[in-house]
Amino acid sequence: MATSLSEMIAAPALSLVKYETPSLVTTREIDGKARKDSRLPNIRDKPSSAKSSRQDSKNKDPQVAEILDAILPPREFEDDGKLWIQPVSRTPATRLDVVNLAEKLDARLIERNAREIGICPIRRELYDQCFDELIRQETLNCMERGLLFVRIRDELRMSLAAYENLYDSGVAFGIRKALLSERGKLDIVERLDFLTAENEDLRKQLKLQEARHALQRDWEQHTAVESKKLGDKIELLERANSQLKEQLEIIAFATDQEIVESSVLNEEEMETSS
Repeated sequence: MATSLSEMIAAPALSLVKYETPSLVTTREIDGKARKDSRLPNIRDKPSSAKSSRQDSKNKDPQVAEILDAILPPREFEDDGKLWIQPVSRTPATRLDVVNLAEKLDARLIERNAREIGICPIRRELYDQCFDELIRQETLNCMERGLLFVRIRDELRMSLAAYENLYDSGVAFGIRKALLSERGKLDIVERLDFLTAENEDLRKQLKLQEARHALQRDWEQHTAVESKKLGDKIELLERANSQLKEQLEIIAFATDQEIVESSVLNEEEMETSS
C-alpha cells in the first residue's frame, strides 16, 4: 500500500498492468455491499432465453468491470484521511498495445537484470504481470476467454506452489540427511579413535605376550639342554657304577677263590701233619 497519492499514481508505471486514474471515495462502504460478490462467474453458465441474453448484453459493461475487479482487485490507499481506489484500466487493447507490452516486458527484464535461464523471481514477477495484463485485455474483448485464462493462471500458480513446496521439502530432507550423515560421521570418527586406541593397547599386550612366550621358550630350551646334560652325566655315572660293580664282583670272586684255595691247602697240610 502506497503512502501518498503521488506514489500511487506513479506506481502503475512500474507495473505492466494498466490502471485507471485513482478516484476519490467519499464514504467507506461495507465491503460486502461495495463489492457485492467477489466470486468469479462460471463460464459454462448460459442464458436460458433470448430475454436474458438481451439483458446480459445490456449489463455487459458493469459485469465486465466487476469481473475485472474480481480478477485484478483495485488498489486502495489513504491520503490525508481520504480513501482512494485505482482499478485496472477498462480500455480495450489494440495491436499496438500488445506490441508495446512485449517491448516493455523485454525492457523491464533487462532493466531489472532478470536471469534468462534457471529460477529467477524477478523474471517470474514480470511474466506474471504480463500475463495479468493479457488477461485484462482478453477479458475486455471476450469475458469467457478472460475467465478461462484466469483458470489457466491459477492452475499454473498452484502447480508452481506445489513445486515450491516439493522443492522446500526436498531441501529440508536433504539438510536432515546431511545433518544425520554429519552426525554419523562424527560417531564413526569417535568409533575409529576408540578402535585405534584399543588396537594399540592390544598390540602392546601382544608384544608383552610374545616377550613372555620368548622367555618361556628360552627357559624351556635351557631346561632341556640342562636336562640332557644331567641325563648324560647320570648315564656316565651309571655306566661307571656298573663297571665298578663288575670289578668288585671279580675281585670278590677272586678273593673267595683264594680263601677256598688257602683253606684247602691248610686242610691238606693238617692232614699231612697228622
